[in-house]
Amino acid sequence: MTKETEIMKYLHDNVFDPILNSKTAPSDLKKGVRITIMRMEKLNARKMVHYFWSAISGTEKSNAFAKRMKTEGFIRFEECLEEFREKFNDKWLKRNE
Repeated sequence: MTKETEIMKYLHDNVFDPILNSKTAPSDLKKGVRITIMRMEKLNARKMVHYFWSAISGTEKSNAFAKRMKTEGFIRFEECLEEFREKFNDKWLKRNE
């Protein structure tokens, strides 16, 4: 499994799929998740990790989207922060380089 696949699997399992598979998630929330997935799939592992951290530090738009996810009762990048940091750290990124 590539590093990119491993990151995306983690995010699908923990953040993306619960929204995409929800019968109650609003369509605009699902659309935002699909856009995030499309953007991330174009990146290498190091840039995916950077994207994750940038989304947490946030722009006005990403902060509003994260707030909406929380209001709707879904897990956001922020709730995965500690596990993501431990799993996809610099040592992991440098593995097999």
